[in-house]
Formats: sequence, C-alpha cells, structure tokens
Amino acid sequence: MLGSEEQRGIIPRAIQQIFASSRQLTAQGWAFTMQASMLEIYNEEYKDLLARKAATKKHNVVHDANGTTNVSDLTLVDVNTPEAVDALLARAMEKRSVGCTQMNEQSSRSHMVFTLRIDGVNASSQLKVAGVLNLIDLAGSERIKESGATGQRLKEAQNINKSLSALGDVIFSLANKESHVPFRNSKLTWLLQPSLGGDAKTLMFVNVSPASEYANESLCSLRFASKVNACEIGVARRNVKTA
Repeated sequence: MLGSEEQRGIIPRAIQQIFASSRQLTAQGWAFTMQASMLEIYNEEYKDLLARKAATKKHNVVHDANGTTNVSDLTLVDVNTPEAVDALLARAMEKRSVGCTQMNEQSSRSHMVFTLRIDGVNASSQLKVAGVLNLIDLAGSERIKESGATGQRLKEAQNINKSLSALGDVIFSLANKESHVPFRNSKLTWLLQPSLGGDAKTLMFVNVSPASEYANESLCSLRFASKVNACEIGVARRNVKTA
C-alpha cells in the first residue's frame, strides 16, 4: 500500500492523482479542502496513529443517516499537497504495530485505515461535492501452526483472523442480498460499513505469494478473491448539493 521511493504504493499514487485532478479543476471554478486521518485496528481496538500523545483514548465509531462516519477524538489534519500526506504516512508508520513471526521478519499486527475527506465548492455554480476515500492496508491472514505465534503474537493473530473472517461474512451476506449483514461482528467491518454497502464503490486487492511452499494459502486467497469479485454492493453516485 505504501511502497518505496523507487516503487510508489497505492496510497501515494492515489494521493498524487487526487491532487493533480483537483488542480485541473481549478480552471473550472472548483476549490477543494482535504483532511486526512490514520487509524489502526489492533486487537479489536481503534488507535489514532496521528495522535501527538500516547494513545489512551477510547474511540467510538458512529454512522449518521447520510452515511458519514465519525470517529470520536480522532486527529484530522488539513492537507494541501501530496508531500503533506507523505509526511503524515511516515509519522503514522512509526506508531503502527508490527512484529516478527517465523514467516515474516516484519509482520503487520494490525489493520491500517488511511482516510481522506474531500469537500469541494464551485464558485460560479455554487455546487458542492463531498466524498470520502478509505485506503486500507489489511493485515494478512495467518496460520498459527506456520507462524509459530505464541503469547501476545498469538492474540494478535487470532484477532486478525477473526476480523478477516468477519469481513468475508459481510461480503458474502451482501453478495447473497441477505436481510441481515453482520457489520457489528468486528471493529473493522463496523468502521467500514459505509464503504461496503449503500452507494459506495469498493476495490479489493488480494496479494498471493508465488512461492510453492505457500500454495495452499495462495489457493485460499484466490478462492476468497473469486467470491469477493462476484459481490455487487450497488451503484455509486456522487454526493452533490447546491448551497
């Protein structure tokens, strides 16, 4: 999701595109303001990765009738350049929970959610637009037997696997158009509820290893990706209003 200086990841590339497009639209009378936040979900708890002090606050997630998500006491930072976002990403990654297992020297022990809130207004027509982009780095599923996780690493792995399973349950419920969708079964799916239903548009990348020793895990990932690909969550539409 982040990549490197030589090979930029999805988040930096998306931010570059957004700012480039916003600059092009200024010729048509548009002006945009943007705010960024960084949140991680670690052991089924929300943590603010941009908080200046050590994370001690409990964050609550509330969705309003318009599909807007509000996270209590979450740090929101005004950003006006891609470089400003890069600085926030670097700051957040210093606080993200990572650890070592038998399978990875540096294993993500949490899900990370980068959110960009965009508001625009056209000076001539007085049209207003609003949108939210969530870019999420999910921790990988983990077979305890293979990773050798014990103690705190075991607890982390169990919570990661549980939340990913809950994400799969939500996606399959949406795909089957079931009357009840279990968004509340994990902090991850509850946070992402507006992105997984209604008029949202969602894109998921599933990474698999080309190594033969991970063939079974790669096959499971591809099966999951196939089911996700068959899921339709509705037609996206812009949130546009006049003053």
